[in-house]
Amino acid sequence: MNCREGCGACCIAPSISSPLPGMPQGKPAGVRCLHLSVEQLCLLFGQPERPTVCGEFKADIDVCGTDQADAIRLIGWWEQITAA
Repeated sequence: MNCREGCGACCIAPSISSPLPGMPQGKPAGVRCLHLSVEQLCLLFGQPERPTVCGEFKADIDVCGTDQADAIRLIGWWEQITAA
């Protein structure tokens, strides 16, 4: 599955524990990343500052569902059940 352009759910729903520019403590779940553009695109894409976890994310129907709302719900659910 390819990412849906303009979705951005993976930049909103999950937590990111590694530091990001402007977010030195990482990003909490459910908080929009500072680097998500108004077009819902990653402004750090292809940059060395982009967290490894972001670059390794692979879109999948089990995670992304059928649309952005579904993806936010599913990623949020995965976030909750895998929280330590």
